[in-house]
Amino acid sequence: MFSLVRSRVRTAALALSAVTALALGTTAMTGAAAAPGPAPAPAKQGPTSVAYVEVNDNSMLNVGKYTLAKGGGNVFDVAVIFAANINYDTTKKAAYLHFNENVQRVLDNAVTQIRPLQQKGIKVVLSVLGNHQGAGFANFPSQQAASAFAKQLSDTVTKYGLDGIDFDDEYAEYGNNGTGQPNASSFVHLVSALRANMPNKIISLYNIGPAASRLSYGGVDISSKFDYAWNPYYGTWQVPGIALPKSKLSPAAVEIGRTSQSTAANLARRTVSEGYGVYLTYNLNGADRSADVSAFTRELYGSDAVYTP
Repeated sequence: MFSLVRSRVRTAALALSAVTALALGTTAMTGAAAAPGPAPAPAKQGPTSVAYVEVNDNSMLNVGKYTLAKGGGNVFDVAVIFAANINYDTTKKAAYLHFNENVQRVLDNAVTQIRPLQQKGIKVVLSVLGNHQGAGFANFPSQQAASAFAKQLSDTVTKYGLDGIDFDDEYAEYGNNGTGQPNASSFVHLVSALRANMPNKIISLYNIGPAASRLSYGGVDISSKFDYAWNPYYGTWQVPGIALPKSKLSPAAVEIGRTSQSTAANLARRTVSEGYGVYLTYNLNGADRSADVSAFTRELYGSDAVYTP
């Protein structure tokens, strides 16, 4: 059996409280904004490893606690803060970016929660998720509305010194609060504006929901604007349906501690043998998971993983 998507409803529900939203057009920098240049990480040959962290329950710093026994390189290359939300203001009839108290805590404490990872050479990306309010990436009513939300995203990346944005089109519940159903243009306008705002940052796609199947409109295909796309179903192999090279795709997806070590190893072995460049993991917690992690690092990198508390 595989885990369908993830235990994400908990995150979306918590986001209904402790509202902290960025106003449109916010550009103010904070003391945590300027990310220092990463220290050179030991060389590692093999796919890019990604770790989603449920920050309602776990620390982002867990991502930096795993290195390879051979060579000392980081096990994980990209750490994803899970998750901010796209909410809906019923008075203004507009989507806005929202952080629950746990996400806000990570961002406010970027110096201690984000910079240590970046200094190891690990990229830190913010995932954005629907929140049952009718607002989603696929139903902006105009290009202007999509661009306004894109600005909130890029302003957040700048303000907190992040490395990019991840799109996860779940739990939007399109139609709630009088919002529209998914349309063909919305996600194309959103991603196009975001890429224009941050040409050198990561934009990734959790390959699920209406937005993931609406990547082309008016002669514009946004597939090439993504740095990565991955399978959303843990414990399975599924090639994302997006026109990206294999080097940017993760058909493998594992939930650490729930996907069996044998399955994680098999998916990693297939990633290498079929020439894919990304390996996705979810729900890294604070326990010593070196046995689970080593199951796939042996196949991806020819090395066990070492956990350093």
